[in-house]
Amino acid sequence: MTESSRKNIMVELIKVGKVYPPDVEALTEISLSVSPGEMLFLTGKSGAGKTTLLRLLCRIEQPDKGLVEIDGMELGKLSRHKVQQLRRRIGMAYQDFKLLPERTVARNIALAMEVTYQKKSFIRRQTRTLLDRLGLKSKARARTADLSRGEQQRVAIARALANNPDLILADEPTGNLDAESTARVMELFDEHRRRGATILIATHDPSIYSDSGHRVLELKDGRIVEQEKDHESRGEKE
Repeated sequence: MTESSRKNIMVELIKVGKVYPPDVEALTEISLSVSPGEMLFLTGKSGAGKTTLLRLLCRIEQPDKGLVEIDGMELGKLSRHKVQQLRRRIGMAYQDFKLLPERTVARNIALAMEVTYQKKSFIRRQTRTLLDRLGLKSKARARTADLSRGEQQRVAIARALANNPDLILADEPTGNLDAESTARVMELFDEHRRRGATILIATHDPSIYSDSGHRVLELKDGRIVEQEKDHESRGEKE
């Protein structure tokens, strides 16, 4: 692969394997390239390997075999400091949310920006914008522990998007949402994509990718079994 072609790859996995004790093969021989500004949907039944793949990309997990690269950096060779720097460029919306339950909605979102040393004016403005866009404005001062599952999910998504990350990883981001909230979330994701963010979404919900024009990759038993090509150029900016 030439140097110029590598610059057009944001995420790359080469023959990646991951085994959980005692002998559960979560991923087997996964090879995948994702361009900057591309939105990719990962589908498949529970246990297919979607979450494991996302966890490898932010180095929560490490592969037992193969190569994982983000923006040309091999994750397995990064120091702890470099991993921390990389994670500042990644927004992760976890399936189990990982919110601070005793903190307010606004505080959960703001903290994501404070740890990356954003200016206070940016934090205030970005928090207000995300609350409004995700229909959470009236919940700004509520504890996240007191929210519904759907509301908590939207807070987790807001936190993932707060720093305008280069790479967004979303694990079942619409699993607890109604149609209106799902539309809000997908509109925000698409805006970030058009600004250049690379987005990988693990989902069971065909409504968010059917006829979307984006690439869909199906996993089964830790292997890629099908890829549906998108209808537009990969990574194309609108």
